[in-house]
Amino acid sequence: MWVVKIGGSMSRDPLLQTWLRELNELGGGRVVIVPGGGGFADQVREHQAIWRFDDLAAHNMAVLAMAQHALMMQGLCRRLVVAATESQIRHALHEGRTAVWAPFGLMRQEADTLTSWDVTSDSLAAWLANRLNAERLMVVKSCEVDFACDFAQYAEKGVVDKRFSEVIREASYPVDILNKNDWGRVRELLLNVDVS
Repeated sequence: MWVVKIGGSMSRDPLLQTWLRELNELGGGRVVIVPGGGGFADQVREHQAIWRFDDLAAHNMAVLAMAQHALMMQGLCRRLVVAATESQIRHALHEGRTAVWAPFGLMRQEADTLTSWDVTSDSLAAWLANRLNAERLMVVKSCEVDFACDFAQYAEKGVVDKRFSEVIREASYPVDILNKNDWGRVRELLLNVDVS
């Protein structure tokens, strides 16, 4: 099983439909898409700047932003299955479908290690990959990606969030940071994966 995080910055990009269509067609039964918050999360940041509410409220709103993006993705590609729990994800994959995670279970009543802007959908994708014992994590970004960077350098440049390298520190799977134009590379990997 692969976890593929689609950056929220792609929420208005025509390439989003290509990624969703191809992940649906080639990733059925083995891919879970994690949506970024996109413009929905930007609204959370904007409202927090105005009203100064705490990061716990902002975290819960950002989780809902990811869920909204998941629903939008399914609206763009009806074969995708929106899944909120691990069992729903596994059921969708068992049915040969591609799942899109709506992380309602990450809403919190009290602040914890996840309820900060140091943790975004990048780290949540890694968190999910760890929980699902994924075989690979791919994080797709709109910005340029320098493949010579390590994860700490990506965090310093703002490509991934500050906690990402910590969440993947003990990952037993490969982690790829990709540009949105790298679909050909992903396609090749999906077509050549050993499914035995």
